[in-house]
Amino acid sequence: MTPFLLLLALPIILVIFYFQTQNPKHAKEELPPPGPPRLPFIGNLHHFDSRSPHTYLHRLSKKYGAVMSLKLGFRRLVVISSAEVVKEIMKSHDAVFSSRPALITFKKLPYKGFNTAFLPYNDAWRELRKISTIHLFSTKQVQSFRPIFKDEVSKMMEKIARDAASSAATDLSEAMMSFATNAISRATFGRRLGDEGYGKTRFFDLFHGEKPLLGGFFVEDYLPWLRWIDSLSGMAAKLDKNISSLHSFCDELIEEHMNPNRPESMEGDVIDILLRIKREGSFHLTLDHIKGLLVDIIIGGSDTTAASLVWALTALMKKPSSMKKVQAEVRQLAGKKEMIDEEDIEKLPYLRAVVKETMRLFPPGPLLLPRETTKKCSINGYEIEGGSMVFINAWAIARDPATWENANEFVPERFLAADHLDVRGQNPEVIPFGFGRRGCPGIGIAMSEIELALANVLCKFEWELPLGMKEEDIDFDYISGLVMHKKNALRLVPKLFFA
Repeated sequence: MTPFLLLLALPIILVIFYFQTQNPKHAKEELPPPGPPRLPFIGNLHHFDSRSPHTYLHRLSKKYGAVMSLKLGFRRLVVISSAEVVKEIMKSHDAVFSSRPALITFKKLPYKGFNTAFLPYNDAWRELRKISTIHLFSTKQVQSFRPIFKDEVSKMMEKIARDAASSAATDLSEAMMSFATNAISRATFGRRLGDEGYGKTRFFDLFHGEKPLLGGFFVEDYLPWLRWIDSLSGMAAKLDKNISSLHSFCDELIEEHMNPNRPESMEGDVIDILLRIKREGSFHLTLDHIKGLLVDIIIGGSDTTAASLVWALTALMKKPSSMKKVQAEVRQLAGKKEMIDEEDIEKLPYLRAVVKETMRLFPPGPLLLPRETTKKCSINGYEIEGGSMVFINAWAIARDPATWENANEFVPERFLAADHLDVRGQNPEVIPFGFGRRGCPGIGIAMSEIELALANVLCKFEWELPLGMKEEDIDFDYISGLVMHKKNALRLVPKLFFA
């Protein structure tokens, strides 16, 4: 090759050399996550399964990987289905993954600028989160609610004992929902189901009517120009009606608490605490802030507890050996005591393992609440655009056979063998309450209620299937939504246990 030709070829040689020596991982980081083929305009909406999104996305992740992307109308959706990827987010990108998408249900909530659960990641959210962590859900505050929880467990036990005396089956789905709603309502605003002006129907309409809508599918969220479909389906009108009722209810509660002649039961409840903080001026707290925090608790405070209790009892009935083991443990500790107390729970490792295993197999929110990225970042070698909506499939992560042996089986013993694993958001393998900045601040209250209620109903009663029902008839069918509930009510026949 002549010097002239070599000079001409040199730029080409340098370009080829440059691309051949680049780090393959770096090139991969410039690529978006893989995902299924999409159509123009609608993307993947035509085959998205909104009835069971966590299982649908789990199936897709087996083909496209632990980080995959879909296009739902104009929205970019990233789905995370691996504990390793969650660990990477926890370690390096928690702030990036800490915002919320502007979904129609979130935008229409009353006091939408003051809801910590649904507010985007900003200074206002950080201030309200600090109030929640320090004043509402601290260990000391949770302990102050223990007498309420114990009293509500006692009332539930009395109802079950009446069923036992008449050999009637107890609807445990209804009993656990009543218990959880009463407990959280008394702690929040000093009232319970059936109190004057707070009838059962009104409570359930307000506490539980909003949940299917929050977890529901609105066309406007993905194809804004087709929002008229939500009007035709009746979804928009139903949402507006429920939001209006919730708004009025919050206003009424605040006015009642500001009345000097209010009931004594309201002393020291959540609203009382927040009004005191407002008077003291230690935080910039307005009445709208208080109402926004109240909406958070009303929406998220009872369903998760009730669902988890029902799933725990369902799993134990399906596996009699675990039922016998946990009942032996709680009864040995209880002895002749009337009730198991909060102080006893720490001495019940198998019971706590049962609760953790229940949370693993049946996380209350299988996809958690959707997140949104605040800026572009790289995860697991893929580029994630800022403003992407993110689903973290907690259900799929907790059933990953790469992490869990016999992943789909109910085995509480796994948490005894690995007692460092917990469900409070520190271990990416099991995150039923989320993690990081967006982890649920009310974990302490939820776990306190669940452990106390479960310990006592297992201690004082033997549980039998209704006449004609067999163990194989027990199902794990569910209803998807903001919270995953058992589809068919759990009805069992209680028998009083005598030591």
